[in-house]
Amino acid sequence: MGTEKSLAGSGGGDKNTQKKGEKEGGGHSVEDAHTCCGCRFPLLIAVLQLLLGVAIAAVAFLMTAISPSLLARETPHWAGIILCVVSILGFMLYCITYLPDERTSMQFIAKLLYFILCTVGLIISVLVVAFEIHHYVQSSGFHCHETAEDCVCKLDETDPIARTFTYAGVSDCSAITGTLPLYYLLQILLNLTQALVCMVGAFVMWKHRYQVFFVGLQMGSPSNQQWQKA
Repeated sequence: MGTEKSLAGSGGGDKNTQKKGEKEGGGHSVEDAHTCCGCRFPLLIAVLQLLLGVAIAAVAFLMTAISPSLLARETPHWAGIILCVVSILGFMLYCITYLPDERTSMQFIAKLLYFILCTVGLIISVLVVAFEIHHYVQSSGFHCHETAEDCVCKLDETDPIARTFTYAGVSDCSAITGTLPLYYLLQILLNLTQALVCMVGAFVMWKHRYQVFFVGLQMGSPSNQQWQKA
């Protein structure tokens, strides 16, 4: 009888140990899922930021080729370059290896920088949209005539003291009255899309990812809840 009880007791212990192991395994799988999700989420947003940043910079350099007299706020290649840097940080965040001794520092710093740069990219894109709308409306009302190798434009031909806009190196004023407004409109659309992408990136980071990083082991806690998410 004593032998049977001991066998039954050992069998029950094995079952308890098996259930405990299953729970522990389930806890690790949940944490692995969070880690996997946390490292893969910026990929799509970073790809969109890179493509839009390159497109913005390319269109800006095409605008610069029309006339060297165009101002920096009219040709926002700087905005495209900055947004490419933001996307590179997103790729770095995607490639981070989540080791236990790095989860407190590298992951936190990368996510914080990405959130800040997405916010900066959003502000820059909104500023570019405002500048381009102003110049698009302005250039749509230009009345231009060619003078030597320059194109001289006014908003009101009948006003003798109206402000004059001189574009050097333009032999055909149709590039100013026709092509340039199209570039302005394209920059508005690209930067508006980029602003939305940066806003989504910052929102997702803050809402679902910014507070999901590992802060270390909890001493004295169950094994399936060892990692605390802040």
